Amino acid sequence: MLFDQIIYGPIHSRRLGVSLGVNLMPLQAKLCTFDCIYCECGFNHASPDLTLPTRSEVAQALETKLRSLQAEGVTPDVITFSGNGEPTLHPHFLGIIEDTCALRDRFCPSAKVSVLTNSTQLARSEVFQSLMLCDNRILKLDSAITSTMRLIDQPVNGNLTSGDIIRLLEQFHGDFTLQTCFLRGEILAPNPARPKQYLLGRVDNTTPDELAAWYDTVRRLRPKAVMIYVIDRATPVSTLQKVSPEQMHSIAQVLINEGFDVSVSC
Repeated sequence: MLFDQIIYGPIHSRRLGVSLGVNLMPLQAKLCTFDCIYCECGFNHASPDLTLPTRSEVAQALETKLRSLQAEGVTPDVITFSGNGEPTLHPHFLGIIEDTCALRDRFCPSAKVSVLTNSTQLARSEVFQSLMLCDNRILKLDSAITSTMRLIDQPVNGNLTSGDIIRLLEQFHGDFTLQTCFLRGEILAPNPARPKQYLLGRVDNTTPDELAAWYDTVRRLRPKAVMIYVIDRATPVSTLQKVSPEQMHSIAQVLINEGFDVSVSC
């Protein structure tokens, strides 16, 4: 499922409420530093001809939409940067966030500006600066164990470790929301020599070892909120399985008992 507009929605988000989406990536294909096996946008596109919307195009599209919503008497709860890939890859991300905050203040001051990011660009000072201008920094960590993170997220940088991401998250000193997708299943890859498929790996980030490492990381980072969720739409890897609501609430309860703010989307 690709977003074919710069501004889309508003839609009702399981986690954020009435969300007006902003897509800074190409309209024709996904562009991301991860190739997550559960991503609703599918896998990355290899074409070198992909173009990004300009800063002025984003501002103009957002102003037009906010004017329209204001005339309709609709106020979004949140303006959310997500879309067809990793929003912080945009070379003018800082300027776009500044424009967005100004337009929010003008048209819907009660709305929050949120960014969903896979955390891979946090070493760039302008990305960190941009995120600190936002109301909600929603930062992803799907596993505290590197081998599992690589199976789930398929990072373009094959040397990336979970430890690298965790160290980047520490710079926020807990002033962010941690987001994790829980899932399990087999990852199958095509075998050119045979018409069937072979097993690339089995993934499950709900095992006791996985959860112990994840809990320890949450305690180390102490985020102001934690969002955990399951796959909700068609995934590029069709053999993945949803985690049951009962197990999701059980996972959350451990942290809730310790005083963490945890939301569950099943």
